[in-house]
Amino acid sequence: MAATAVRYLRSVGAATAAAPAPVDPLPRPALRAVADDERLPVDPGEFRRVLGHFASGVTIVTAHDPGDPAGPAGPAGFACQSFASLSLDPPLVTFMVARTSTTWPRIARAGAFCVNILGAEQGSLCRSFAVSGADKFAGVAHTPAPATGSPLLDSVPAWVDCRIQAVHTGGDHLIVVGRVEALGAATDGEGTGGGPLLFHQGAFGRFSR
Repeated sequence: MAATAVRYLRSVGAATAAAPAPVDPLPRPALRAVADDERLPVDPGEFRRVLGHFASGVTIVTAHDPGDPAGPAGPAGFACQSFASLSLDPPLVTFMVARTSTTWPRIARAGAFCVNILGAEQGSLCRSFAVSGADKFAGVAHTPAPATGSPLLDSVPAWVDCRIQAVHTGGDHLIVVGRVEALGAATDGEGTGGGPLLFHQGAFGRFSR
């Protein structure tokens, strides 16, 4: 992987080597039923069409699943376009994942994750992590992220290494909040020339100045 400028962000006195606490993969708070007269007249297809006009960056969220009786240990990950920064002090980020995701319980077991921010030339890598049930890591080189050991994919222009701080329910998705433990980016001229990978109206694109 290209040389990275690594910044460590640790809370005062926090032991970064400590094992992460387990996270409930599907919190079930008491949810109030929505009455018919409260529902907005929004067609799902129209909802997707209109929101598709919002261009987003693309990431791959990874974790090292410690395994349990339901499944073996190993790397886990999925393509994610709903990543965003949340707070500077403390340093927090967030992403959203469908409640039906089969990858999320594996990330929850890990209690930590790494956000791999993709470059403009990495559309094929993104597609491989968007396929359910496939061996997503086949032929994909990666190393342990420095704080959590989550898979840090080779050649990504930037990455953010986090521990799970909170999980909230948001309709048919979960809102995952992570506390940043380490992060880094390629230096100028090292894999950044193509700019970020963007997703807009169902297709990948790139940013040009």
